[in-house]
Amino acid sequence: MISDAPVLQQTTEPAESAATPSWLSRYARPLLGVLLPLTLALGWELLVWRGWSNGRLVPPPSRVFATIVDLARSGELIRHIAATLWRVGLGFAFGVVAGTLLGAISGYWSLARRLLDPTVQALRAIPSLAWVPLFILWLGIFETSKIALIAVGVFFPVYLGVMGAILIVDRKIVEVGRTFRLSGPAMIRRILLPAVLPAYVVSLRVGLGLGWMFVVAAELIGASEGLGYLLLDGQQLGKPAQILAAIVIFAILGKLTDWLIEIAAAPFLRWQDAFGRTTGA
Repeated sequence: MISDAPVLQQTTEPAESAATPSWLSRYARPLLGVLLPLTLALGWELLVWRGWSNGRLVPPPSRVFATIVDLARSGELIRHIAATLWRVGLGFAFGVVAGTLLGAISGYWSLARRLLDPTVQALRAIPSLAWVPLFILWLGIFETSKIALIAVGVFFPVYLGVMGAILIVDRKIVEVGRTFRLSGPAMIRRILLPAVLPAYVVSLRVGLGLGWMFVVAAELIGASEGLGYLLLDGQQLGKPAQILAAIVIFAILGKLTDWLIEIAAAPFLRWQDAFGRTTGA
């Protein structure tokens, strides 16, 4: 009994001391991600301040920040951000639903894959701007055509991610489910869904990124508000600071929405014993 006490004390102390670095790393990792853009911004600000560049075509970060503040004070910034977020949100929702359903059908049912996949792959090769005149002709220049264009951009990566993830599920796992005589819904819920979920989350993130790209093309369709309109307005009026301000806001919103998907998916992926989790990558 006497010899066991030091052993227990030695095993518990490292666990307590290990909690502090993990707590600190939780806040240190996001700061590391901001380090590179801040360094580049400060470097460019220094170049303009020292007179090594006039900053006319590429304004320094201080001028871009001042433009964002002016837009926020006038109320334009909130209006443009709200319009873009609304379009991306609706387009993302429709694209995810369609891509998930058709991807799951194509991955689970070989006949549907032979019928659908060649057409989907051919449509995927069409550039985003090529859809613009067609959607204007079909749906007009109002919100429906913009949301449809964003949904098209989101659809393809989600479809490919779901179908590909189902096709690469280990056959041995499926055979185990059949051995235990799982029904079709039980097989999907207990075998296929956990195996597909990591790839599905990645496809959602890729689809969201394409949704943010497609919204720029969508807001060229007769838009009077939105960050894409802000870009076009800055180009026509010769305001590079406004163009860069819109690009910076696009980057911030894109990263925030991607981060939201990561947070929402984290509770469903706790079972993973992946390389990235063990190395802290």
